[in-house]
Amino acid sequence: MSNLVQQLVGKGVLEKEKAASLEFEIKSSGKREEEIILKKGITSEDFLFNLKAKSLKIPLKTDIVAEEIPLEVLESIPEDAAKHYRMIPLAKKDNLLEVGMIYPEDLNAEEALKFLARQGNFNYQTFLITPNVFNKALRQYRTLKGEVGRALEELKVEFKEEKVPKTAEEFERLAEEAPVTKIVAVILRHAVEGKASDIHIEPGKDRLRVRFRLLGQLHASLLLPMKAHPAIIARVKILSNLRIDETRVPQDGRFTANIDGKNIDFRVSTFPTTMGEKVALRVLDPEVGLKKFEELGMEARNFEVVKKAAQRPYGLILVTGPTGCGKSTTLYAVLQVLNKEGVNIITLEEPVEYFIEGINQSQIRPEIHYDFARGLRHVLRQDPDVIMVGEIRDEETAFLVSHAALTGHVVLSTLHTNDSLGGIPRMIDLGIKPYLIPPALSCIIAQRLVRKLCENCRKEVKAKKAIQDLILKEIENMPPKAKEKIKIKRPLTVFEPGGCNKCNKAGFSGRLAVFEVFEMTNQLSEIILKAPTVENLQQEAKRQGMVTMFQDGIIKALQGITTIEEVLRVAEER
Repeated sequence: MSNLVQQLVGKGVLEKEKAASLEFEIKSSGKREEEIILKKGITSEDFLFNLKAKSLKIPLKTDIVAEEIPLEVLESIPEDAAKHYRMIPLAKKDNLLEVGMIYPEDLNAEEALKFLARQGNFNYQTFLITPNVFNKALRQYRTLKGEVGRALEELKVEFKEEKVPKTAEEFERLAEEAPVTKIVAVILRHAVEGKASDIHIEPGKDRLRVRFRLLGQLHASLLLPMKAHPAIIARVKILSNLRIDETRVPQDGRFTANIDGKNIDFRVSTFPTTMGEKVALRVLDPEVGLKKFEELGMEARNFEVVKKAAQRPYGLILVTGPTGCGKSTTLYAVLQVLNKEGVNIITLEEPVEYFIEGINQSQIRPEIHYDFARGLRHVLRQDPDVIMVGEIRDEETAFLVSHAALTGHVVLSTLHTNDSLGGIPRMIDLGIKPYLIPPALSCIIAQRLVRKLCENCRKEVKAKKAIQDLILKEIENMPPKAKEKIKIKRPLTVFEPGGCNKCNKAGFSGRLAVFEVFEMTNQLSEIILKAPTVENLQQEAKRQGMVTMFQDGIIKALQGITTIEEVLRVAEER
């Protein structure tokens, strides 16, 4: 049995029966045991590499700030060698180079390091590092400003004697030149590696600004000379098959790029401003945007209600909330539960965000009169079992969606309302007859996104009195079942962001949703038919034991998943 597998069995992390099949997989795959163990999620990276450090008797180095590794230190080991042998220079003191290695036991890596030490005339000391630390340090060979800066130096040749391109043909030629291609490629790659959700390329009076949206907030990442603006915009348009010579009206497009061995989709939108064309790119990374239903973070009652609704032979599941609150992620998660060999799933989307194998996805095109209503009429002729409609915007779509749900189809869709209770009056406003809602509707999900605390550096602190009073009051109003599961510490504590290497000093790592789920019941059916007032709907929600979004956020804040400030922020959006 391999060393690490044996140690995991000894620590009680891995059962002996599972260890044997894991051992077989490691041998047959030809991959290293660390890769397989981490891929299967058997244990955390930190735990595994602490075991490895003790086994090899090599110190594990975790307190590394990748951004602080000087370029001259990185140059001690060429990037190709660093990638191939999974080793990286970390620091240099006099003639001693500190080298981080994922596999210090690899004899080939050791021989390569000895060769480089002779060539570079330096001594070295090796440390064990985790793959996460290695990947962050490896990116420093190609920093955003450094790479773009070098490309801009090459581009200056194109701007000699103020020869700025004027025609569409000149823009296209310049956009295909190596420096511009490189600048755009570097911006895309850094956005993906930094887990940005959007890229904004914005012209100003003197500078072209590039901003990345990280964890819901925009951050200025790069300033470029305005002379580069036409060529960069033209390059993005070429990739997206948009008209280069059209700068007066907005255009929408899409393209796919291979970044670090992964195919990433980019949704492109151009917009004319007084300073020139602005471009917004949505980064559609399947590893980030596609989640399993179990990974959404729903509490027990919400999870069971939605799961039951998805398993029904027909009925409408609505997801509500403002733009950018993760509605599509939730819909895709439910679709993946329903995506089975014997089920015909058809979607109508604007646009298609992620491509899922086994699902028939169609993008609506209003400019050619292919809208949700028209598309839905044709979808119903395709013998569907499950239908997803991107958004219910008008009376015709609302009518068709409700009738599809009544005639033996599971239908998923979205509405723009502040909370789940608002979905009922909104459906009535859209022209759906009240008597059609109870038999058609299964449940309404409302959600908002909050930033997740970094588990590595979050800090537990005593809550201020105002926060304590707010939390205790909200807990008192929670349904009994939800209240039973909450363990209140004395004194009451909450969590705050810290800041470490793992989260790039942000204190947060990723986002998750806070939910509320309103279920169709016999009592709700009577309310809709008689008096669907806000007060009556609230009473029914309470009777159902519905946990509100704010209460769901309070529970997650007490568990250390997010901060109370994040919960209050999204509560203000309602």
